[in-house]
Amino acid sequence: MREFEGLVAAVTGGASGIGAAAADLLAERGAQVAVLDLNPGDDGFRCDVGSDDEVREAIDAVVERFGRLDILVNNAGIGAQGDVTANDDDEWHRVFDVNVVGMVRLARAALPHLKNSPSAAIVNTCSIAAWAGLPNRALYSATKGAVLSLTLAMATDHLPDRIRVNCVCPGTADTPWVGRLLDAADDPAAERAALAARQPMGRLVTADEVANAIAYLASPLSASTTGTALAVDGGMYGLRPRGPVQHQ
Repeated sequence: MREFEGLVAAVTGGASGIGAAAADLLAERGAQVAVLDLNPGDDGFRCDVGSDDEVREAIDAVVERFGRLDILVNNAGIGAQGDVTANDDDEWHRVFDVNVVGMVRLARAALPHLKNSPSAAIVNTCSIAAWAGLPNRALYSATKGAVLSLTLAMATDHLPDRIRVNCVCPGTADTPWVGRLLDAADDPAAERAALAARQPMGRLVTADEVANAIAYLASPLSASTTGTALAVDGGMYGLRPRGPVQHQ
């Protein structure tokens, strides 16, 4: 499939994990892909989503290099652990600034260019945490709930601009970030098993699976899909099996 031929996509957090998988898949399907990251590698664009100046400079550089911008994948984000008492005000502000306001900064900078595209799309990386009460993820879940609401509001606001806005909601994914969390646990193997078990399919989501969902939402073949939150969570959102699933 080469449905992204002739289109330019910018992927934040595109140097690792879900972002890297999405960038690779979009490129395989024909897009010219700009990787925006704190550590973007040789061909990417340095971008701290917490800095409005860096965001605008990065988007301007993408358009200068490629001549256009059609797709924005708002994937960059950070984690937080603990209940509502576990993080002070500064940490609440920091995580919201990256996970929510960071997406706003990218969208603001990209919108003038997206409005010129015949196939404009924004895909925000949300999380199962937006709608499931996960333990010890109060701050992180709050930011992802905001991302879900932001996605719906933006999808409505930009209907006249023909810019589609959707989000993907992964369950726990087997990414370097999750790997670092597991390494910090008292019993990493037991923690990995517990995370896998809470997803009805009995395993972690892969970065490639999330990337496929991002590509679907970004694709011009999905021209009637907007304001959608697509779960990639092993059935965690909607399924309630009576016990551990025995695979045939």
